[in-house]
Amino acid sequence: MSSDGRTGTSKRGLAILLALGATVLGVHLQTGGRYGFHRDELATLDDARHLAWGYVAYPPVTPFFGWISLKLFGASLTGFRFFAAVSVSVAVVLTGLMARALGGSTGAQALAASAAIPFALGAGTLMQYVSFDYLAWVACSYFFVLLCKSRDPRWWLAIGGCIGFGMLTKYSIVVCALAIVAGVLFTDLRALFRSKWLWLGVAISLLIFLPNLLWQIQNDFVSLDFLRHIHERDVRIGRTRDFLPDQLKLTLFTFPLALLGLCFYFASKTGRPFRALGCLYAIPLMTFIVAKGRGYYLAPAYSVLYAGGAVFGAELIANLRPVWRISLQWVAWASIVITTCFAAAYFVPIAPVDSGWARRAFNVNEDFREEIGWSELVQKVAQIRDSLDPAEHSRLAILAGNYSEAGAINLYGKAYGLPEAICGTNSFWARGYGDPPPETLIVIGFTREFGDRYFESCELAGRITNKYDVANEENTDHPDILVCRHLRESWPEFWKKFRRYG
Repeated sequence: MSSDGRTGTSKRGLAILLALGATVLGVHLQTGGRYGFHRDELATLDDARHLAWGYVAYPPVTPFFGWISLKLFGASLTGFRFFAAVSVSVAVVLTGLMARALGGSTGAQALAASAAIPFALGAGTLMQYVSFDYLAWVACSYFFVLLCKSRDPRWWLAIGGCIGFGMLTKYSIVVCALAIVAGVLFTDLRALFRSKWLWLGVAISLLIFLPNLLWQIQNDFVSLDFLRHIHERDVRIGRTRDFLPDQLKLTLFTFPLALLGLCFYFASKTGRPFRALGCLYAIPLMTFIVAKGRGYYLAPAYSVLYAGGAVFGAELIANLRPVWRISLQWVAWASIVITTCFAAAYFVPIAPVDSGWARRAFNVNEDFREEIGWSELVQKVAQIRDSLDPAEHSRLAILAGNYSEAGAINLYGKAYGLPEAICGTNSFWARGYGDPPPETLIVIGFTREFGDRYFESCELAGRITNKYDVANEENTDHPDILVCRHLRESWPEFWKKFRRYG
């Protein structure tokens, strides 16, 4: 093929990858405002209004992009989710580019990128650190592919930048970094450890991470305490029990393509120069099994498998009779289309909330349930506030049991003239309880026993409901709204022991 032909093919392949990424972004933009803010998004939204180099529950990148979203789009739900959708869309493109760097044809590139779409559809529906962590991990994998291919140590700079960005997003990127180290150490890439570019890359990652590290030092490494608590909770309630079965749920009918990727890196002659890339999956897999991670933690590692699998699959069928080659290509594409349709049906908010389709989706994907009823909750709290003696309004507070309730009050409460919520969960606790301390409190997210224990008087004032009668944490686990007066102990004493993680 002439150089012009190769250039044309390259441009066509890139155009297809960009079109796939744009399609994913378009789906999110069209459906992102269907229901409401998810309970976790409400916390991120509130943290975005208090910019810092760190937060109890996560590093600063996700709230930072939330802050940008607020500046650009206001409190628009679709706008708030915009950068998360962009992140997963870029990751789809990078997956295809990995296949190209491995020598894949235009078809192999498109197949690899398409295999990444199902997870991108699910991960990009919410403004959460999962989306940015996914991008950081996939970008790191892409630059490692280029390092393995070219043996040019200058790619360590890009890898270091991605790891630094990842550390500001989700600390699990450390596992990806360890996988890269193992991949270089146990293959013929060991000479790259002696390059000055490696240490410059390390310096870049540390420099990017430094502000958050300083924040952690100033706050007694509170995030480590948080992560320990959350991990113990996840293990206790069984969220980590099905890690291996969860891998089949993550990949569905694209799992054979991922297996082909493993074979490409570890068993094929063509994949020999890229042996180290297999560690990007094998090391995280073993790490999360031993450490009892949740199933979706491994999701970013599949992109490099899809890339290798698409290239190896094309190689295996290249010499088959046309009828068999075309049939297997159709099977590969059908598996991806079916998996994508399932992801769209159950993890993208397509259906109206009161439809039968939505109800079935809510049973599969419980996150949808946690997007319903927040404005109604705040409206109910405002009605209760209005029923109180006006003399109590000056020393009134709203005590929220979790970050979602606090975030909802702070988001929707301004329209009703409600004070900002006080809450002991995660970063809300550091913002305190106000001065002067409250005397009358509207309490949500707690039981009547809690109210009677800590306050001199407490009465049931209402219950949390939503107009669609969707069962979620709010109206099932703690539906009571209380009005409580006069804390039994001093506020400093109460607040000191009120800190909690969630």
